[in-house]
Amino acid sequence: MTRVVIAGASGFIGAHLVARYRAAGIEVRTIGRGASADAAWGDPAAIARAVDGCDLLVNLAGKSVNCRYTPGNRAEIIRSRVETTAALRAAVASAAAPPRVWVNSSTATIYRHAEDRPMTERDGELGRGFSVEVAKAWESEFFAGELPATRRVALRIAIVLGDGGVMRPLVRLARLGLGGPQLDGRWPSTRARRHAGTQHEFGARGGRQRFSWVHLDDVAGIIDFLAARSDLDGVVNVSAPHPTDNRTLMRTIRRLLGVPFGMPAWRWMLEPGSAVIRTETELVLKSRWVVPERLLDAGYEFVHPDLEPALRSILRPESVRSEAVPASAPGE
Repeated sequence: MTRVVIAGASGFIGAHLVARYRAAGIEVRTIGRGASADAAWGDPAAIARAVDGCDLLVNLAGKSVNCRYTPGNRAEIIRSRVETTAALRAAVASAAAPPRVWVNSSTATIYRHAEDRPMTERDGELGRGFSVEVAKAWESEFFAGELPATRRVALRIAIVLGDGGVMRPLVRLARLGLGGPQLDGRWPSTRARRHAGTQHEFGARGGRQRFSWVHLDDVAGIIDFLAARSDLDGVVNVSAPHPTDNRTLMRTIRRLLGVPFGMPAWRWMLEPGSAVIRTETELVLKSRWVVPERLLDAGYEFVHPDLEPALRSILRPESVRSEAVPASAPGE
């Protein structure tokens, strides 16, 4: 593998991939909004030049869902995913030397609220509501049309743990003594939220909503693994093999930080709080129980299969040996 193109390279995952590939001596070209990107959205000729001749195309572009689901934000969440994916598909279709592999971000939130059993690629049930419709539209756009020379894989990514992203607010809450479980409960809805599909429906009790996660190192490792495996396409769950629940997650963070107590947060506290900080309670209250059946069947070996060692590698990095990308990355 000699050249990789990353769209959405300025984000949490994208920045990690760019640094990782460049450290391995692989040429990286980026597509995004910033002045530092090699090609800008809205410039189809530049995007086509970037994509033509690359070995691997990775698309992570999309507005963060960590916001209030106002009409404007909902429209931008969908547009930023569907339009960028369509622009990349046009570039791949027109390329003289199209990429052998295109991996496109999706989300494990596409599955229903699950407390009864894990969701796999084979028998997982899709959910309902705004977040699910976003994921379905994203994947539909990604798999549309014929691209005979390019293998396409949609990454249904669970919540990514690393030095940044979701870990920063969770650590901050724990250190303030607020790192207890997030507890669901009944909350009144409005006609507008029901119509938009943005009202979280009361589900798991006692902080037992399932928490599917994946370490940032494994997101990168999985992309390399998929690039090298010509027999894998379609949708792939990108999640650690051992999901946990919200109560266990918060307790483990507190223990690793040496914080003996964490006040629980009930939904009657979470709803007004989320409105103040401009986010949605679904992000912490939905039960996401996802397992990576296809990756396990294909033989991928997780660097971080278990929660506590994964968190320790983030919160106490000095105790964990850093692993660099191999000089010869998979996919040659």
